Amino acid sequence: MSATVPGRDAHRMTTIYWRLWWAAGIDAIGDGVLTAAIPLLAITLTADPRLVALLSAATYLPWLLLSLPTGALADRCDRATLMWRTQTVQALLTTVAAVLAALGGLSLPALMTITFGLGACEVVVGTAGQAILPDLVERPLLHKANGHQQAITTVGQQFAGPPLGSLLFAAAAALPLTVDAATFALSAALLAGLPGRPPALRQPTRVIDGIRLLAGQKLLRTLAVLLAVNTFCGQLGNATLVLLATQILHLSARGYGLLLAGAAVGSVLGGLLNARLAAKIGTHCALYAALSANVLIFPAIGLSPNALVLSVLLAANGFVTTLWNIVTVSLRQELVPPGLLGRVTSVYKMLGWGLMPLGALAGGLVADVFGLRAPYPIAGLLRGAALLAATPALRHVNRRR
Repeated sequence: MSATVPGRDAHRMTTIYWRLWWAAGIDAIGDGVLTAAIPLLAITLTADPRLVALLSAATYLPWLLLSLPTGALADRCDRATLMWRTQTVQALLTTVAAVLAALGGLSLPALMTITFGLGACEVVVGTAGQAILPDLVERPLLHKANGHQQAITTVGQQFAGPPLGSLLFAAAAALPLTVDAATFALSAALLAGLPGRPPALRQPTRVIDGIRLLAGQKLLRTLAVLLAVNTFCGQLGNATLVLLATQILHLSARGYGLLLAGAAVGSVLGGLLNARLAAKIGTHCALYAALSANVLIFPAIGLSPNALVLSVLLAANGFVTTLWNIVTVSLRQELVPPGLLGRVTSVYKMLGWGLMPLGALAGGLVADVFGLRAPYPIAGLLRGAALLAATPALRHVNRRR
C-alpha cells in the first residue's frame, strides 16, 4: 500500500489531490496550445512536408528513447519534486522559443530541438504523474481520481488548448509560446506544493526490475501487449482519418475540426462517468466492454455513410477508450508496488507511444493499397484477434485485485 500523506482521506478527494488535478489541467491547456502552435510555426519556416513530418516525429521520439530510464528516475526520486522541476524546464524552453520567435530568429532546427526537449520533459511528467497518484489517494478512489485526470486532460488538450493556440498565433507568432511558458510555470508552482514521499521509498533502482515484474505478472503483461496492439491499431485507422472525412465524406476543414470535437466529447464524458461505470459492472466487465466495443466500432467507422454517423462513432470510440484507460491505469497502480510503479509505467508508455509512428505508417500503406475506408476494418480485425488471445488472462481479473 502507498504511503500516507497529510490530508489523505479514504472516502473523498482531498485538497492535495485537487492541487495535482489543477496542475494537470493547466499543463493540458499548455500542451493543447502547442498542438496548434508548433505546426503553424513549422509551416512559416518550410513548405516541405517531409520536414514538417520530421518535426512531428521529434515530438513522439522521446517516448521511444527515454521511457525506460525515466521510469527508473520516477522511482528513485521524489516524484512531486521531479515533476515541478521538469515543468520549470518546459517553461524555460518555451520562453526561449518565444524570444526567438519574437526576434525572427526561430529556425526549423531550433524548433525541432525545442520540440524534442519539450517531448522529453513530457515523458518525465507523464510517467511520474501516473506513479504519484497512489501516493495521494486511497485505493478505492483510484478509478475516480484517474477519471477526473482523464477528463481534465482531454478538455485542455483537445477543447481549450488548440483553439486558444490558433487565436494567439494569429495575433503574433510568439504569443502562444509566451502563454505556454506561463502555463508550465503555474503548473510547476502547484506541483511544488505536493507532499514528498517518505525517505524509505527512495532506494536504488534498476530499469530491468520493472521489466521483470511486468514480464512475470501475467495480467500486467497481457494488458501491456493489449495496449501495444490498441495504440498500433488506433494509429493504423487515424492516420488517414482526415482523408476519409474530407475526400470520401466531403467535409470542409472547419467540419473536420468539429468532427474531432465530437470525439473529444466522448472522451470527456468517459472521464466523468466511467469510474462509476467500472465500479458498477466490475473491472472484468469494464475491460471486456471497452475492448469488445472498439472491435465493433472500428469497422463501423470505416464504413460510415456520412459525417454525422462518423462523428457519433468517434465519440463512442473516445468514451470506451477512456474506460479502458481508467481501468488499466487503476489496475496497474493497485498491483504494482509503489517503489516499482514508475518503471512499470514507463514500459507501458514506451509501448503505447512508441508504436504510434509504426501504426501510422501501416495505416498509410493500407489506405494507399486498399482504399481510404480499409484501415479501420483491418484495425478492428486485429483488435478482435488480440482480444481473443488475451481472454484467458483477463477472465479472472476481478479475483486478482
